Amino acid sequence: MPRGRSRAAVAPPRSLPALLDLRAATDPGRTALICGSHTLTFGAWRDRSSALATGLRNRGLRPGARVVLRYGGGDWIAYAVAYCAVLRAGCVAVPLSDRQSPATSAHVLADSGATALLHPCGANLPPELLPVGVRAATEEQVVAEAGASAEAEAGAEAGTGTGAAAGTGAGNGQASGAGAAAPSDAPDASDPAALAQILYTSGTTGTPKGVTATHANLVHGCTSDERRRPLRHSRHFLHAFPVGTNAGQTMLVNALDSAATAVAAPQFTPGRFARLIEEYGVGSVFLVPAMAIELLGSQAARRYATDTVRLVGSTAAALPGPVALGLARAFPRAQVVNYYTSTEAAPAQITLLFDPDRPDSPGRPADLRDLRVTAPDGTPLPPGEPGEIWLRTPTSPRSYLEGAGGGTAAARGSGNDTEVFRGRWVRMGDLGRVDEDGYLHLLDRERDVIKSGAHKVSTLQVEDALHAHPAVADAAAFGVPHPVLGAVVAAVVVPRGELDAPALRTFLLDRLAAHELPARLLFRPSLPRNEGGKILKRELRLLLDDEALR
Repeated sequence: MPRGRSRAAVAPPRSLPALLDLRAATDPGRTALICGSHTLTFGAWRDRSSALATGLRNRGLRPGARVVLRYGGGDWIAYAVAYCAVLRAGCVAVPLSDRQSPATSAHVLADSGATALLHPCGANLPPELLPVGVRAATEEQVVAEAGASAEAEAGAEAGTGTGAAAGTGAGNGQASGAGAAAPSDAPDASDPAALAQILYTSGTTGTPKGVTATHANLVHGCTSDERRRPLRHSRHFLHAFPVGTNAGQTMLVNALDSAATAVAAPQFTPGRFARLIEEYGVGSVFLVPAMAIELLGSQAARRYATDTVRLVGSTAAALPGPVALGLARAFPRAQVVNYYTSTEAAPAQITLLFDPDRPDSPGRPADLRDLRVTAPDGTPLPPGEPGEIWLRTPTSPRSYLEGAGGGTAAARGSGNDTEVFRGRWVRMGDLGRVDEDGYLHLLDRERDVIKSGAHKVSTLQVEDALHAHPAVADAAAFGVPHPVLGAVVAAVVVPRGELDAPALRTFLLDRLAAHELPARLLFRPSLPRNEGGKILKRELRLLLDDEALR
């Protein structure tokens, strides 16, 4: 396309499988994804997902059927194949990490109304967790069945004298299972408005909720123009996000859409992560705050060269200011970026460029039109006024899954909680403000604000102050009941070296008001986090209760 022509001259892909077909047709031998010692080219990705989609249809799965994908951090290649196969077959993908508890796995299987489950070899789910009627299988089993069926049909036709031959190859010789069905060359027929994915929230405050997304929602922002692919400054981008999280799904789309090859670390350890940066000359690194904290505190990570990094992106939770400053120092040639979104809001996202001269803010959005701060009644507030944060999605919005157990259709627009979804606006559950210079300030999660006497205390502000101490490796603040004030601040701290409560309280005196100072301090070797890196504050409250009884 000549420079200066409208971007609309190249039609965007209608679905993620359509995007995969485009990448495979353009450059089938290009590596799309690396995980451990395994690699996946775009051509193999298309061929394996096509063969698996054929097998799923042969098993009787019809369009709209929900298929749970239960995979681990070392299975990113098999997961990527399975995900695109499910969408290509017209079914609905339900990502699920294999590290989720048995109770959570059973909830997702039942609540989503799943009729099938795909998993890697050797990772069977206990049969008692499978709802009645749900069939579990691996890619290899499904493809082998499809191949056997195709051979049987070919034999039957040969016996009648038709001479018809069954396709047995899957392209590039990389499809799993002997005799795999040949991929279809039919054009992608996905309805952009059809349901494509159900992704469950992290469940940090209760039972995980299913959030539905259409094909149009998932593919929004992707391009068919090879010259406009994102992350062109990088040969590789690196992440260690688990399957079944919104951050992980973003990385999967990046693998399909970006100019850079995806490197998925099977499991996050600071030394291994830094080694991968050096090994692949990684240009873009994606983290959650917990990973950033571990990386900055690791001696092992310092042994590796990381000067190729040009972008450090943080997501999933608020990045403490001192940690963002640490990342800026550790990667001096990189831009530190906070990506502000949620499972419910995606693909709505505010990209915040961190400014080391303004460490009290995660950054300034390039465009404020899709962000607003409102009063409780929804009235937009002027700059400087704190309120509820909302994001506007640029495409078909997501919604909560309607009906337990899939009892009713989760069609687009149904089942919305009007407290979260209002048209294309999505309530983020955060309190914040935008200052006169356009910088966003996150004050706290609404549920985490501590009401102590006549004051409201931001746990994020307390945590920032704790992280500023050089001997604090990690910290979490939260409210605990008080007979007079209603609630007071408590904090659990992970020390780095020698640190005691009197020294830490003295340090905080210059950084926090009296009502913000932790009334209870507890030191522990680690903080409880879910697989997505979010702190489980309900477990910390139980920990303090246990301490009080001793």
